[in-house]
Amino acid sequence: MLRLTPFTYVTPASVAEAVQLRKQYGDEAAYMGGGTDLLPNIKHRLAEPKFVIGLRSLREMQSIVREESGGLRLGGSVRLSQLEHSPLVRNEYPALADAAAVISSPQVRRVGTLGGNICLDVRCNYYNQSEHWRRAVGFCMKKDSEICRVAPGSDRCWAVSSADTVPVLLAHGAQVAVFGPAGERLLPLEELYRDDGLVPMALQPDEVVAAVRLPPPNGLRVVYSKLRIRMSFDFPLVGAATGLALDVDGMVRQSRIFLTAVASLPMRVRAAEELLIGRPLTDELIRAAGDQVFRSTHPMDNTEGSIPHRKRMARVYVERALRDFARANPDA
Repeated sequence: MLRLTPFTYVTPASVAEAVQLRKQYGDEAAYMGGGTDLLPNIKHRLAEPKFVIGLRSLREMQSIVREESGGLRLGGSVRLSQLEHSPLVRNEYPALADAAAVISSPQVRRVGTLGGNICLDVRCNYYNQSEHWRRAVGFCMKKDSEICRVAPGSDRCWAVSSADTVPVLLAHGAQVAVFGPAGERLLPLEELYRDDGLVPMALQPDEVVAAVRLPPPNGLRVVYSKLRIRMSFDFPLVGAATGLALDVDGMVRQSRIFLTAVASLPMRVRAAEELLIGRPLTDELIRAAGDQVFRSTHPMDNTEGSIPHRKRMARVYVERALRDFARANPDA
């Protein structure tokens, strides 16, 4: 049986107090939202904090509210099940509700948080194992070794970003409100991620993702599709968020394509986006965009499923979404 290491659970009364506690305890502390990522990592000895700072009960991070701009502000401690069932989210950002609905199981979604999904640790078959298993293979670069077991000759870690909500948020052009010792700063969500399995996020150690700000859709529709082994519980083998806005004459005005589980950060397929802009959604264009997705996708052998299958399904999901957009707009 895998057991948690001992730690002290601390419940701050505000985000500011949480940040102060993290600064006080230093590297011996870790933030926790729902705990669905951190607690398994503690059991696997991938993280061994002596203090865990709980964020889930902070009311200032639990709301979904309309902003003056017409968009939404989503608190970092909003439960995934709230996103799944929120009328505001379901009506205006349905792909975000769909993405939340395919994360893990209903039980996990009732405790897992949006902020936790945004800050989800990167994953790898050689990393997300028990300490006993990892010791048997000599550990890996991500934890306790200098060798990447996926690519032994590489000088970097190839663990993959696997969050389901993130590609949808990126497709909508989301921003994050990050709270730290210097107060709150606002930055595009895309700037939060780095293509580095060892340090995949640009957050400072004591910073908290306090909220997500979504701009009004303004005609942008997004579709999220997820490949996984089982129809519940599993992380994605590949996920695709395809966003499109069409002019009245059927021309593509805006295009956003993000993939998850194929790189150490949520991957944007700019070549396919640029190919679509200013053109009607013909079968030929859709196939060409799918080809760009296929050529741009380079997954490693660090999750379940084969590399060729994952590459092909990234193309399939994007092409399928584009065809759905075309059928919904007969003028295209």
